[in-house]
Amino acid sequence: MTDFRLPSLGADMDEGTLLEWRVAPGQAVKKGDIVAVVDTSKAAIDVEVWVDGTVRELLTKVGEKIPVGTVMARLLVPGEQVVEIPPAPVAPAVRVVRAAAPATLPLAAPAESGPAARRPVSPAARRRAVELGVPLTGLAGTGAGGAVTLADVEHADVERAALRSVAASVPPAVDRAVDRAAEMRKVIAAAMARSKREIPHYYLAEPVPMRAALGWLRAHNESQPVTQRLLPAVLLIKAVALALHEVPEMNGTFIDGGFRPSAAAHVGVAISLRRGGLIAPALHDVGDKPLPQLMAELGDLVQRARAGSLRSSELADPTVTVTNLGDQGVEAVHGVIYPPQVALVGFGRIGERAWVEAGRIVALPMVTASLAADHRVSDGHRGALFLARVRELLQRPQDL
Repeated sequence: MTDFRLPSLGADMDEGTLLEWRVAPGQAVKKGDIVAVVDTSKAAIDVEVWVDGTVRELLTKVGEKIPVGTVMARLLVPGEQVVEIPPAPVAPAVRVVRAAAPATLPLAAPAESGPAARRPVSPAARRRAVELGVPLTGLAGTGAGGAVTLADVEHADVERAALRSVAASVPPAVDRAVDRAAEMRKVIAAAMARSKREIPHYYLAEPVPMRAALGWLRAHNESQPVTQRLLPAVLLIKAVALALHEVPEMNGTFIDGGFRPSAAAHVGVAISLRRGGLIAPALHDVGDKPLPQLMAELGDLVQRARAGSLRSSELADPTVTVTNLGDQGVEAVHGVIYPPQVALVGFGRIGERAWVEAGRIVALPMVTASLAADHRVSDGHRGALFLARVRELLQRPQDL
């Protein structure tokens, strides 16, 4: 039997709430199928299964909040067999004979009807109950034969006061939609604090001429319908992915004290959400895809991220993150690495700047490419080679 556990969907995720099961016991599933929807601090995420098999049992209830790593279900994968455990033998029934309770002489004749009328209550306890407003009905006695004593009445009054205090201290429920932005900001803060605490960052920046890239983009888009035109962002992302293959120290994760390089470039794209906060789902295998396909996937990813409809693999798989704040008018971005990744690439706005070309000062469209990298895995020399390669690739956009 194979355990299906709640996956970690990022360094800022410690727990999740099951919103929906998409499968039932006995149902066959294939790798990549969506089996559940889990609510995190950022969005409702479609959780995929990682193996082929058959669902044997569901262990987590809808609405239940569970920590990362909790076994949510059990699957029977090909090659496994179910071992049926025979039920334990049923023990013969034993007849229990109860002895009659001894008669108890009342200490005082109760004035109440019902159960309290048959329960002995001391005169002092009765007077105190009237003073405190404690009902004797249902009050358990600790005196001889179950008699209600003065101490029983006073203890019941203390318990009632404590319950009233607890009820008064419970805050009103906060609407989930209103509270999500604050919760997201809290987990982002925790992840970024962890990053700065654990990762020895170093930063580099490189001015990149964009005349060739924008000229090629303009010519390409002239022959395309509006819905299929490319944006500069897709050129930047593709250049990063290709440069990662040549400087692999920037592509992977640092886990359990060691670097784990990734053969594929799964680029996390930083996306701002309308309700506030940030999320960075992955574009998979960026280096192997043509620009039109990447553009379509990028548009779909942004739309689904803002609608709260992402898949778990899109949050768990990024091997590097790219953040582009050019539309906000900033010149450069010096970001914080998202653990367990080891690098973050930033781009500022594309704008005209003075540039020396062939001994003359000219105005060229430029963008500042920046790198935040993990000094445990790479050094400034390798980081500089990476940015230089990004710059070179953007001078030959037809090869992207």
